[in-house]
Amino acid sequence: MSKLYVFGIGGTGARVLKSLSFLLAAGVRCNSSSVIPMLIDPDAANGDVNKTVDILQRYKNVREKLSFDGETSNEFFKTPIEPLSKNCRINIQDSKKKFKEFIDYQDLDKKNKALISLLFSKKNLESDLEVGFKGNPNMGSVVLNQFNTSEDFENFASSFSQGDRIFIISSIFGGTGAAGFPLLLKNIRSASPNLNNHSLLQTAPVGAVSVLPYFGVKKDDESEIEKSTFISKTKAALRYYEYGVNDSVNSMYYLGDKLVKDYENNEGSVSQQNDAHFIELASALAILDFANDTDVSTNKVKEFGVENETPSITFNDLGDETKMDLVKPLSKYYFFHLYLKNQLRSNLGADFAKTLKIKEPFLNEDFYRKLSKFNDYYWNWLQQMSNNQRGFAPYTMSTSQDIFDGIKGFKAHKGFLEKTKDYERITAFLNKEAKKMNTSDSIENRFLEVFYETTDKLMADKYKL
Repeated sequence: MSKLYVFGIGGTGARVLKSLSFLLAAGVRCNSSSVIPMLIDPDAANGDVNKTVDILQRYKNVREKLSFDGETSNEFFKTPIEPLSKNCRINIQDSKKKFKEFIDYQDLDKKNKALISLLFSKKNLESDLEVGFKGNPNMGSVVLNQFNTSEDFENFASSFSQGDRIFIISSIFGGTGAAGFPLLLKNIRSASPNLNNHSLLQTAPVGAVSVLPYFGVKKDDESEIEKSTFISKTKAALRYYEYGVNDSVNSMYYLGDKLVKDYENNEGSVSQQNDAHFIELASALAILDFANDTDVSTNKVKEFGVENETPSITFNDLGDETKMDLVKPLSKYYFFHLYLKNQLRSNLGADFAKTLKIKEPFLNEDFYRKLSKFNDYYWNWLQQMSNNQRGFAPYTMSTSQDIFDGIKGFKAHKGFLEKTKDYERITAFLNKEAKKMNTSDSIENRFLEVFYETTDKLMADKYKL
């Protein structure tokens, strides 16, 4: 299988990559040998980007302790996520300057300064690039036009192989994404002969998702970001994409939502941490659709729709194909997380823990601590989506009832362990499955595999899935 390079541009790109990591952790199918995440954002302190970097690194740390051979049934964390650099970024040079310093405005003659004043406002010129482009793609197109000369971009080109694919995530209504996508695409399709594998880049299968407005920002007279400009910016960009982008992309995905929630108006830095949204999950599904597509030789334009338009989406509101792609792996991981969070420590005396040699020291080792923190991120992701507008709320997110009633729209069937209660049923399945484990495998492998097999049996026994 080939590698899949995923470029996440700006805050939206980072949040989509976050959603992708949780889908891959749950075992949603990805027909790629590995996913290579690459984040592009001049805002080094961007809260969304830095959270995504931490999630991707924790995924990688967990995955490195596992092995997947022909005898392994576990699909949790099956697809490797392999960043080319520790921070998963393509670094933007000179991003700590003001925009006027970046373009050497002070050294221009009178005529060129007059020309610049026609293209950029005084606010643009005084803008600090350290927090991004504040919804101004005209600035972004100037600054980002030099990332193809960066060492990170050169490393990307050097690692690229025949058959590898590229996917680009961007929003169309902001500054970084709207500017970065066309420039990145141009630099790939007209890759410099000075780059290694430039001919492979020029002909590589490229997929892209362009995210249309799906949230708003609150009014703030001190901010340069204004919700009322989102639609006009989107229309202008779509017009350009029609003639300057779509023909260069093998699979182009467009996603947006008319039902929007106004977020806090944060121009950037650590305060930019938007709640997870269903559109970001749908965008991550676009990446997997592209990765699993056996024919990417022609130009396609795709959209995503739900079966039922509702403020709070459940699995049954999705189309049949999407529903079946998600319900089983996400639910298995849902039960996996709940048991680890609420029951594992109190069940170290159970047969499965003794068989797997799961003792207190294991829970304090680096592997389990990284896994636990990753799972906390996963739970927070589900909670944020369930509370957002438009919400994605397939689970009750409550442990005060039988957890098998937690999947909305799916009735739990009576099984052979019906006399036992929720977590007791899981423990009974764990005891049974642990006896089948290969004792020569590492403790990490056996730990993940017994939980994967247990949750798989539970889904079949309780929901006939």
